[in-house]
Amino acid sequence: MEEFKTSWSRPELKAYILLYCANADFVETKEEKDFIKEKVGEEKYRHIHKEFDKDNDYQRIQKIQANVDRFNYSKNEIDRLFGDIKKMFLADGEIDILEENIYRGLKHLLK
Repeated sequence: MEEFKTSWSRPELKAYILLYCANADFVETKEEKDFIKEKVGEEKYRHIHKEFDKDNDYQRIQKIQANVDRFNYSKNEIDRLFGDIKKMFLADGEIDILEENIYRGLKHLLK
């Protein structure tokens, strides 16, 4: 069985999760990119994006889950993360059905 351990920091995990969400509708808008960069910085965004682009959907979910477990996120930290996810989804003006489905799926997975 493949392991999904990384050496990410918390900000890098946040960047990865936000990238996952930004790509829910298969389009990463300028507003979404800018939002992620604002949250984690240009360098972390570019670094994590390279890894994100190499991963398939299964690997992405496994890495997200493994790292949230590794960092032992509290309920408050998860709530803040979902607040940022919602803001990122709204960065381009609307939450479409694909984004809504990703939001629900991550809520089920991480809460």
